[in-house]
Amino acid sequence: MELKRLDHDLTVCQVSSAAEINLNTDFYFIGKTDEEISLVCRTENVPANTINRDDGWKGFRIQGVLDFSLIGILSKLSGILAEHQIGIFAVSTYNTDYILVKQENFEKALQVLQAAGYAIVD
Repeated sequence: MELKRLDHDLTVCQVSSAAEINLNTDFYFIGKTDEEISLVCRTENVPANTINRDDGWKGFRIQGVLDFSLIGILSKLSGILAEHQIGIFAVSTYNTDYILVKQENFEKALQVLQAAGYAIVD
């Protein structure tokens, strides 16, 4: 399985309104519930109406389109990282999963996943 490194710095944040999120940027995830609006975006695209923010994330995605019948892919990746004391923030799309780790753990995360048999592509 291939993991594609994302080159940009990411921020995980809460915003007071989705109206200020620039939907024309090339990378963002929005989650809205009855309690909050969460946003993952490039650090340079964090909107002004941010309530809370956590900078310093890097990420990678599982390459290809993952069929919904596949079981345990994210669990296996997160388990390997947990064994090495690397916390994650995971986001899923219709096609695939993205895993974010803190910047200081990013290279180590890629190294341990590569050692576990995953191919890292740029």
